Amino acid sequence: MTLLSKNPKVTIETHGCKLNQSDSLNLSLELSQNGYLISDSKDDCDIYILNTCTVTHVADRKGRQSARSFKNQNPNSLVVVTGCYAQRAKDELEALPEVDLVFGNESKSEIVKSINSLLSISSDESLLEIDQLMPSKNRAMIKIQEGCNQICSYCIVPRVRGREKSVEVNTLINQIKKFEKLGFQEIVMTGTQLGSYGFDLQDMNLNKMLKQVLENTTIPRIRVSSLQPQEISNELLEIWENKRLCKHFHIPMQSGSNQVLQKMRRRYTSDQFTGAIDLINNNFKNASITTDVIVGFPNETESDFQLSKDLSKYSQFSDMHIFKFSKRPNTSAFFLNDNVDSMTKTSRSSELTEIRLEMFKEFRHKQDLLTEEVLWENYNHSTNSIYGLTKNYIRVENHTSHPKTNSIQKVKLSFNPLNTPNFISATEINS
Repeated sequence: MTLLSKNPKVTIETHGCKLNQSDSLNLSLELSQNGYLISDSKDDCDIYILNTCTVTHVADRKGRQSARSFKNQNPNSLVVVTGCYAQRAKDELEALPEVDLVFGNESKSEIVKSINSLLSISSDESLLEIDQLMPSKNRAMIKIQEGCNQICSYCIVPRVRGREKSVEVNTLINQIKKFEKLGFQEIVMTGTQLGSYGFDLQDMNLNKMLKQVLENTTIPRIRVSSLQPQEISNELLEIWENKRLCKHFHIPMQSGSNQVLQKMRRRYTSDQFTGAIDLINNNFKNASITTDVIVGFPNETESDFQLSKDLSKYSQFSDMHIFKFSKRPNTSAFFLNDNVDSMTKTSRSSELTEIRLEMFKEFRHKQDLLTEEVLWENYNHSTNSIYGLTKNYIRVENHTSHPKTNSIQKVKLSFNPLNTPNFISATEINS
């Protein structure tokens, strides 16, 4: 490759989960300390790092397409692919002519060192600002654990992330303090199985860790990215009485059918899921609950799918991520007869999407005229619009010529029933 600048410009594209986002943020920090310029734009970038996902064949295809597209636009660039797809099928990616370097999850720590060696760049450990890391990001993803011991039949994650391992509490506290010093207003605790945090540490669990983080840090917002329904308890929810914890709960449902859940090897029943939803709603007013659902799992019947629809409607999610079942190699479901045809999967996905859109709109309707705190994240100069996120995970926009990005501000929300937007309007409240 031919470098376009003295300080190489790097863009990092992240696919998939918040765990990948955490890894990308750490990469951004390390690259910045080594003299690289981090850019949101792909134009004229010297280095492109693609952090991939592999939960479905669609994710794999998206990864290949992204690498090819960038190389075609920037033929002199260095294309580096990492992440879960790279962990699962390194040889497959190395065979692509558009890809220069491949690092699986186990070798992510070698990426910057390898690029430095290739380009003869030495590190410069200097204090950075938030804009040097991820220019359009104001929320830091903090990995509290990685890996999964709960081997669901359809899931490739244990193969590409390994066994569960928790990060020491003091390490987490120091990381949070570092990101707060860099200017971040919110941290998002990420992992594969957050609820089992601390099982491998002495006298530690998720509850104790959250309490210690709250006692020893001052960052304004803390968000927990995902919990299993069987992990939701009154003892856990009591910690959310601290206003720094965001009242947004992501609880994967996957199916409303106990028969399907059992085949998936999920560790809860539909009644336990309903119990978790009720517990959250009984404890908090206006908390948001999001979820993941898989349609078309092998042998999923119409009655199974109806149970998924029924449970979704009962739960009144603020948003849903809907996936069509995709066979993944090295999972036990790979060997099941994938007997739900693609048209049926598409039809069921569409039906659930209609329910999702109704609930999405209804939850935002309930925000009308409420006063909430918004973390403003980015600004569109062409439209004079600033965009941000409430504590309960509602994306909002405000038209202003005086943007205050990376700040938390009280606003009055306004819902327009004529629109079905990704953003709800907000008006500043003068304090």
